[in-house]
Amino acid sequence: MKRNVLAVLLTAVMTAAMLAGCGSGSGAASGGSGDGGEVIKIGVFEPLTGENGGGGSQEADGIKYANQVYPEVLGKKVELVIVDNKSDKGEATTAATRLVEQEGVVAVIGSYGSGVSIAAGDIFKNAKVPAMGASCTNPMVTEGNDYYFRTCFLDPFQGTVMANYCTQQGFTKAAIVYQNGDDYSTGLANFFKASFEGAGGSVVSEGVIQTNDSDYNSILTNIKASDAEVIFAPSSITVAGAFIKQARALGIDALICAGDTWENEAIIDVAGEAAEGVVLSTFYDENDASASEEAKKFVPGFKEYLGGDAIIPAVSALGYDAYCVVLDAIERAGSTDGEAVRQALADTSEFVGVTGAITFDENGDAQKNVAIVKTVEGGKFKYLDTVVVGE
Repeated sequence: MKRNVLAVLLTAVMTAAMLAGCGSGSGAASGGSGDGGEVIKIGVFEPLTGENGGGGSQEADGIKYANQVYPEVLGKKVELVIVDNKSDKGEATTAATRLVEQEGVVAVIGSYGSGVSIAAGDIFKNAKVPAMGASCTNPMVTEGNDYYFRTCFLDPFQGTVMANYCTQQGFTKAAIVYQNGDDYSTGLANFFKASFEGAGGSVVSEGVIQTNDSDYNSILTNIKASDAEVIFAPSSITVAGAFIKQARALGIDALICAGDTWENEAIIDVAGEAAEGVVLSTFYDENDASASEEAKKFVPGFKEYLGGDAIIPAVSALGYDAYCVVLDAIERAGSTDGEAVRQALADTSEFVGVTGAITFDENGDAQKNVAIVKTVEGGKFKYLDTVVVGE
């Protein structure tokens, strides 16, 4: 039986007056948390600064908007406690410890960036605080951790989608570039390579970007010499714009593609016209004709919340869904006890959110088989195709 976000949560929301405003930002809420306090605190664990600050902020926007739409659960106000993991694994453990030991949150949402999510995983697990990732796609995030879930598809799936897209375009020679020490980047690059070679293609060049690199000409010179027809470069937002610009300046006309992190207008701002034709995979498209009822209400509401008419980032939609599925689990558990909420999450049955129906497998991963492929055209991200894998 499908569970619609509005159907599940509206009853709880309407039992009290709607509370205006977004989450509190950072800092402890007066009155404590849990069943006996005046508020129920949920942690928002995101990179608001550092290399992934742009994407983390977009994801946090979706969470904060969801908190505005659904400000209560179990008849109590939901207080967001937002911490900045600074796109750094060391800072991530500090931020996660603060949430569970000092702030007393009953659940955590995040993080954008698989590396920081993996770094914090044991902290949430040991404290028995359920965590709901939104866009952290590396398989290791939930592996061996009963308390970590996520609303997005995984890198093996995303790597297959992009490899299949490239082979369907007739490309047989690919270059791969990844960031050293970045779990998302290295993992996705490896999955793309396996799928591309499995489809009969050849990887003719591999490049590694080191921390704080800003000049990629050495890597790009090797790629140009290899005659690669496509470059798969699942890098951070900070790297992407300059990498694309330098590639085109060097005369490389190969297709440049990547994964979901590249769906960020900051990349187009940096790369300018060089970004035209870039292709990426992502989780969501606001113009999807098969959108759920929740999605149809989310799009105009979130645009108004942002104060503009920009294209909605997929990670914002995933952040919204992550918040709503956590509230749904707390409501069904009838408690904020960590084990009870964790079990309710595991028992989620086709929760219908903005990004579609969500159920979780035995690892806590959302069972999704659909990805969106987009390109950059006229300085904007444009829908190309919806890809279903496994049918």
